[in-house]
Amino acid sequence: MPDISTEQVIASTTLSSAASTITFSSIPNTYTDLRLVWTGTSTINVVSMRLRFNADSATNYSNTSLFGDGSAAGSGRNTNRSQIDLPPTGGVSTTVPTFITVDVFSYAGSTFKTVLATGSDDRNGSGYATRDVGLWRSTSAITEFTLSLSSGNFAAGTTATLYGIL
Repeated sequence: MPDISTEQVIASTTLSSAASTITFSSIPNTYTDLRLVWTGTSTINVVSMRLRFNADSATNYSNTSLFGDGSAAGSGRNTNRSQIDLPPTGGVSTTVPTFITVDVFSYAGSTFKTVLATGSDDRNGSGYATRDVGLWRSTSAITEFTLSLSSGNFAAGTTATLYGIL
């Protein structure tokens, strides 16, 4: 990924009320890569946040995770899923803000799409740091990002910004 000086905001949202999804659509194909930056909480403690592209709910996704909480480390792998599960492994809290970045490489190309996601939260020494690599097995250009939670809603005040990388 190029440095931050080559990023341009495509779209940004701050939720004024709880919402079950955050979607960015009509993404132009004029950039080399995409970066999503998400910060927020949920209305109930949930296991994970989920990412889909172009409303594809078929089992075309997989990801591998590395995570740690300051005292232990672990890893996990998901294959043939209907979404990419994003970090942090500790879930999204109702009270502790979580920070997640998602980089998507060559999003407009005609090859499978590679995703690199980083997540972290601080829970007074019991938070998580997570790094995921994901794959969307489609040759379609990405024109839509949809974020959702495994249950509950994104809380009011949650922010998400989609950047295009020149």
